[in-house]
Amino acid sequence: MATSQTIEFREPASRVAEGAKSLMPTPALVSSTNGEDGDLQGEKMVLNMGPSHPSTHGVLRIVLEMDGEIITKATPDVGYLHRGDEKIAENMTWNQFIPYTDRLDYLAPLANNVAYALAVEKLLGIDRQLPPRCQYIRVICCEMARISAHLLGLGAFAMDVGALTVFLHTFTEREKIYSLIERLTGARFTTSYTRIGGLSRDLPPGWAADLRKFCDEVLVNFDESETLLTRNRIFVDRTRNVGVITAADAINFGLTGPNLRGSGVDYDVRKAHPYLVYGELDFEVPVGSVGDSYDRYLVRLEEMRQSVRLIRQCLTKLPGGLDNASNEPISVPDGKITLPPKAKVLSSMEELIHQFMLVTQGINAPAGEVYFGAENPKGELGFYINSRGGGTPYRLKIRAPSFCNLSILPHVLPGHMMSDVVSILGSIDFVMGECDR
Repeated sequence: MATSQTIEFREPASRVAEGAKSLMPTPALVSSTNGEDGDLQGEKMVLNMGPSHPSTHGVLRIVLEMDGEIITKATPDVGYLHRGDEKIAENMTWNQFIPYTDRLDYLAPLANNVAYALAVEKLLGIDRQLPPRCQYIRVICCEMARISAHLLGLGAFAMDVGALTVFLHTFTEREKIYSLIERLTGARFTTSYTRIGGLSRDLPPGWAADLRKFCDEVLVNFDESETLLTRNRIFVDRTRNVGVITAADAINFGLTGPNLRGSGVDYDVRKAHPYLVYGELDFEVPVGSVGDSYDRYLVRLEEMRQSVRLIRQCLTKLPGGLDNASNEPISVPDGKITLPPKAKVLSSMEELIHQFMLVTQGINAPAGEVYFGAENPKGELGFYINSRGGGTPYRLKIRAPSFCNLSILPHVLPGHMMSDVVSILGSIDFVMGECDR
């Protein structure tokens, strides 16, 4: 297997200490006005950034305490998009909850579906019994979702700091991804493609060839976006040494995904705890060196290239061939977990009973507790399931990476200028549907 890759086209990390010091407020800015120098200090002002603000990309509210242009305190206020998904799951059969996972990180619904399905399959004990073709297609879906989510995150990040052209570039490619997803799942946005024990249908004829063509085209787009940004003086000045997160802080605050790797921590769930067929595929994990907003941008850009590399390998190794499409579900051969073929339902009483029981009562899962975490675009998306047996979970807890990643804002924002908040939020790349759940 290839070793992890470290991005080296940065200045030495020693410059971070000096840069961080220059960003920290002077004692006069943060000290109380009751001191001897009180007449030289202005009063602090409290500002609301959000929940309706274009740079928060959703309903995030940050209460900023300002001393002039310098932030002295930042308090995130989340929960505006809370829908009670975890409680709703207690009244849903295992398959009925799949559409709700689409609404978590709604930029990567295919990956959310797969992560939830793998958690339930771990509870059922069938996670090692999935058909190989199903596993390869699931990896393809996850990496397409990663590219789509990173393209939007990169485009919105660039637009927030003034580079509108990049936003238009990335959305051109996302439109191609949505067209492919629509052909595969029947929906562009909320896909609900995965099923417990398999997939709802096989690849449509000609789809794999079109995906190969997309992989060739999107690599050109990555190069063009990098040309517009990586050496752009304005972009570099607004992101270098801004929002520096040390490796220790990233670990202590529970950051995962590109935000953790951007701080120099070489951890990727796909490498550390391989699932599906990731252990059989060759890819590298990009790692930053400084931990600022610029590093997080570089990590995501390289991650998309690695996703294309993974998709190409899956298409080459796909069992059964590219166009072995029957439009039938791909699943484990267990009538008590997956729906039987429609032809058998219409001709066999036993298959009809299986379908009736699955649709009305759901999969009869065993009692137990499991946790499964997947490497999603925003970080580790985890599902903790507590089952007492039967067709519905007793408790379900979602480990939302966006929620954990935002927890570092009160630590990283103080000492920065107010205009730096936009750069830092864009580099963290969060989705409030996943954060609030």
